[in-house]
Amino acid sequence: MSFNKSTGEKVTNVLIYISMWVVIIITLYPFIYVFSMSVSEPKYVVDKSVWLWPKGFSLGSYGKVFENPDIWRAYSNTIFYTVAGTVINVLMTILGAYPLSRRGFFARKQLMIFIALTMFFSGGLIPSFLLINKLGLYNTPWAILLPGAVSAFLIIVARSFFQGIPESLHESAKLDGANDFTILLRLIIPLSMPIIAVLTLFYAVGHWNNFFSAMIYLPDAKLQPLSLYMVKILIQNQDRMTEGMSDQSDIALFALQVKYSIIIVAVLPILVVYPFLQKYFVKGVMIGSLKE
Repeated sequence: MSFNKSTGEKVTNVLIYISMWVVIIITLYPFIYVFSMSVSEPKYVVDKSVWLWPKGFSLGSYGKVFENPDIWRAYSNTIFYTVAGTVINVLMTILGAYPLSRRGFFARKQLMIFIALTMFFSGGLIPSFLLINKLGLYNTPWAILLPGAVSAFLIIVARSFFQGIPESLHESAKLDGANDFTILLRLIIPLSMPIIAVLTLFYAVGHWNNFFSAMIYLPDAKLQPLSLYMVKILIQNQDRMTEGMSDQSDIALFALQVKYSIIIVAVLPILVVYPFLQKYFVKGVMIGSLKE
């Protein structure tokens, strides 16, 4: 029996390793391919002879990308929306989740039901657009920052974390004369850095990748983020980076490669940060799975 069990475990381990490598290859191939296309010689990019590794070496497309002022403006807009939006999101989520975690809060269950319902039902795009327009937020940065100021799902995740903090800490702080805001600022927040990291990561990635809200609410190109600029280049083929080139052969060579370079420039910050913070995603999922 022990021999059969050992053999079964070996077979299972082999299957797990094979599955893992298949997933790794499927995941990495698009990134390697896009990077290879962005640094290969333009002639190999045009004839699509690059399959995995670069052929030749050229950074000419990156030069076109970094010389374009529209890219830098869109990049700065994205950084602003990500930083400002994440600060607002995390602050609002903590202020919403902490009271809901307190067992003495009288409207706790009713508010949780109301918040949970918003995860399944929404007003729709047209009412949202009309509301943004009536509030005077249309074509302003606030149209990106305020409508998604808080996530119902992340409120529930943060609430579950706050419920895990021992009640005795709150009671001892109360005995020392601390009020609720003092407890939150000086006791709860220092103990809640893991969940704050989870919230920051979720919200920051969402803001960095968000293009739909900008496409609906920001007609002014000077306010649009990098993600929307990528949509224009990659999907709508509004390529302005080759407009100053008079040689048609140069335009043909660089037009395609510039798109791959823009993808790398836009995705690189997330690729650099994500591996170091991935563990917080896993911890966030585990926190969200806790039930009362």
